[in-house]
Amino acid sequence: MALRIVASRPDPAIVKLPWSTPLEEWTDEYVVPLPRGLSRHVVRIVRLGSRTYAVKETQEDIAFREYRLLRDLQREGLPAVMPQGVVAGRVDEQGEELPAALMTEHLRFSLPYRSLFSHGMTADNLPSLIDAIVVLLVRLHLSGFYWGDVSLSNVLFRRAAGDFAAYLVDAETGELHHDVSDRMREHDLTVGTENIFAELMDLQASGTVSEEFDNFAVITRLREQYDNLWGELTSEEEFTADEMWRIESRIERLNDMGFDVDELDIVTDFDGDRVRIQPKVVELGHHRRELQSLTGMNVEDNQARRLLNDLASFTAHYDLGREDRHLVAGRWMTQIYEPIMEMVPREARGKLEPAEIYHEILVHRWYLSERAGHEIGIFETARDYIDNVLTKKPDELIAAETDPVEDESIP
Repeated sequence: MALRIVASRPDPAIVKLPWSTPLEEWTDEYVVPLPRGLSRHVVRIVRLGSRTYAVKETQEDIAFREYRLLRDLQREGLPAVMPQGVVAGRVDEQGEELPAALMTEHLRFSLPYRSLFSHGMTADNLPSLIDAIVVLLVRLHLSGFYWGDVSLSNVLFRRAAGDFAAYLVDAETGELHHDVSDRMREHDLTVGTENIFAELMDLQASGTVSEEFDNFAVITRLREQYDNLWGELTSEEEFTADEMWRIESRIERLNDMGFDVDELDIVTDFDGDRVRIQPKVVELGHHRRELQSLTGMNVEDNQARRLLNDLASFTAHYDLGREDRHLVAGRWMTQIYEPIMEMVPREARGKLEPAEIYHEILVHRWYLSERAGHEIGIFETARDYIDNVLTKKPDELIAAETDPVEDESIP
């Protein structure tokens, strides 16, 4: 049987992997020796040059189906791991058939939920993880994706200005439709609450989370936050014709939540006395797109909101409100942001991604100023944070030139 490799972004080094050997027997010559979470499949993390991949053994038809689903999600701009390819037609040295392999690209600065706890997270942060899953689930449902296996284990988390952003890492049970029915959405919520409750109990059994922690409060939050966000993004709103300002108000509310309205359904009655509005197409990333247009930076939406606020403070401090925003943003980048990033020593650049480091410096500045009783300069704050906080953090980036230091999510 001939080896068949289907890849969206061909990497010639893939051919050199020992595909005639069962994945569980791959050696450290290829495998990044990272602790791994539970998985129903054999999975290995491999590094090829400067790129890192997760390789999962599964049935050929399932591998191709998940690969195509992940590609569809990428085209929709949804937060999911990036599919690299499928390797089929594998046989061992005796000619016995081996499972096909799905390859996905490692998501930089991402961690599975169990690793977050080993990186200093406490049970107090669990609501933030739940909120991140809610945003992910709502976005998937709005795009017609039925997940089928919602859980903490099937998500990668990236830090986002003190909160988290969630990325789908396992689409094996997913289905892409034109619309997701209420029954499908309810099933995803039910499965999610059951799976997450079990995962929390497992954390308690291992001593990672206190036995006194209220698991029911967490899964209740999942449902409540989902219903609130889904309602805000999709609900119909009716008002009188002299309240047209409510259209702009609705859009501003969604912008504040980080969503842009790409299509709004506006209907008036026969006499035009009453107006009914309903968002038809919404997309997360309002602040990210604004920051990218001003600076070229591509960060999580919460990080973008934080950096935009600092840019606004810079604008006000130097009385630049009448200047072109792009020119002001350029000054902020060259005078503040980039010099601070240059202060971070090379060996500490795998701790957090740059936008998260800047966010933490802003938080650190507030604490230092509060303690000192006066405003502390941003560069003085940055030096104190780098020396006393950042350098003591564990790495959250797999760097090609260093030893691995984090867990990797398992598809």
